[in-house]
Order: sequence, then C-alpha cells, then structure tokens
Amino acid sequence: MKVEIRYVGPGDEALFDRVAQDVFDHPIERRQLTHYLATPGHHLMVAIVDGEIVGQVAAVVHRHPDGRPTELYIDEVAVAPTRQRQGIARSLLDAMLTFGRELGCQEAWVGTEPDNTAAIGLYESRSAPAEPFAMYVLRL
Repeated sequence: MKVEIRYVGPGDEALFDRVAQDVFDHPIERRQLTHYLATPGHHLMVAIVDGEIVGQVAAVVHRHPDGRPTELYIDEVAVAPTRQRQGIARSLLDAMLTFGRELGCQEAWVGTEPDNTAAIGLYESRSAPAEPFAMYVLRL
C-alpha cells in the first residue's frame, strides 16, 4: 500500500470528492472547505491511498502578542478505521510537525479524550508527557 501524505491548500477541493468514512466528524461542505483552505494560519494535510483521503491532520499556527513561542495547535488527527494501525497517523503528525518547524513554530500542542488510547499512545511515543488540562466549550 502506497500512502501519499499531502499538504492541501486553495484549489485542492476536488481531492475531497473521495473521503473514507470517519476521517472527518461530519461530511465535507465545499464552501467551508474552500474557506478553511484559504484562511491564513490554517493548515491541513491528508493521507491518500488509491485516490481516496484516508487520514487527515488539521492545525493552526498560534502567535502570541507577548513574545511567547509561536505554537502549532494540532486540532485533529484522524484516520479511517479501516486504515488504522498502519502508521498513517504517525506519518501525518510527523509531516505536520516538520511543517510547523518550517513555519517558525517552536512547539506544538494537542489534546485528546482521556479514553482515546490510540491517540495517547501516538502522542506519548513522541516523548510528550500528558499535562493536566481542562476544556470548556462556550456557546456563542
């Protein structure tokens, strides 16, 4: 199996005509996709097998006004259930971390649910110890 890890940007919307189930939380909406890909600071890489997107990692560059290090916030890493445990998530994460370094990011951060053992294993394999964290969703 040949897996292509590819950065996607404006003009790559047609790639999303074939997306494996459960790579994204919801069906792709073309207008939102176009807006996302055109938004500075938003970054998306996909894993493609036989012309189908089977994985993705989305990230946002976070620059602080007070001189703290520029961060790469990893918003999501996902791989189709039929393609998990094949190193795709690791390849996607490594590619995004390399890209973040190229953008001048000095650190990256990511969160996951406490029961997501696959994600915890992936992140801890990068020698990243978990930090205490509480998240609140504020409805707007």
